[in-house]
Amino acid sequence: MPALIFDCDGVLADTERNGHLPAFNRTFEEEGVPAHWSDDDYRQKVLIGGGKERMASILTPEFVAATGLPSDADGQRDMLARWHRRKTAIYTELVESGALPARPGIRRIAEQADAAGWALAVASTSAEPSVRAVLEHAVGPELAARFSVFAGDIVPAKKPAPDIYLLAIDRLGIGVDDAVVIEDSGNGVQAAVAAGLRTVVTVSTYTVDEDFSGASIVLSSLGDDEEPARIIAAPAGVRPGDTVTIDDIAAVLAAPRPSATPDRTAEDRT
Repeated sequence: MPALIFDCDGVLADTERNGHLPAFNRTFEEEGVPAHWSDDDYRQKVLIGGGKERMASILTPEFVAATGLPSDADGQRDMLARWHRRKTAIYTELVESGALPARPGIRRIAEQADAAGWALAVASTSAEPSVRAVLEHAVGPELAARFSVFAGDIVPAKKPAPDIYLLAIDRLGIGVDDAVVIEDSGNGVQAAVAAGLRTVVTVSTYTVDEDFSGASIVLSSLGDDEEPARIIAAPAGVRPGDTVTIDDIAAVLAAPRPSATPDRTAEDRT
């Protein structure tokens, strides 16, 4: 059985700017921590895999000394866990409020994959409650229940390490030639490609200029009636129309894995 494996943030919904960023900043404010990330700040933070790891990036020796935060490893670990629990709760509230709509084509492609007998999964380094909340709002509770979810701190290393994807294909009981991943970031593509998986990229707010070397196709989105898909690069030779279908995904699975960087020249743009 083939499988379609989605990343969560930036793929199911464009969650970073309107979800994670305000949730981080509100957590800092509630905790009395003098940190507030601007849009430009967060464009760099998203290059760090994992929410706790992003929060930990503020804990320089100078910042810790100036704020009186714990300086020992155990104290910082407990503090970061507390911060992250609160951040996840805030983020989940935002998702449940409907503030983060699904990206174009997500529900359509999931329904088509399910009807065609594909296994469905999400593989993300975000916290599992956050992932499940986004998934349910993106595809609906009934279809979401048919997904396998691999998320959070269940692997030793987060993206760009391949661990989460290696775990997913192991748990799904499939091989690397049986799955297509949908990603939005350079780190995510590195992880999927390192795991031996073919990858479709739908670029998101913070990732449009990242390196997607090894991806089979790079798109603006999966497309819908209001926002047609635009091909940015198609190194595997698959060229969908205005809306990506499960037949297009199957064509990616049948095509050889690209071995070079995606061709992002004008001739590959539509």
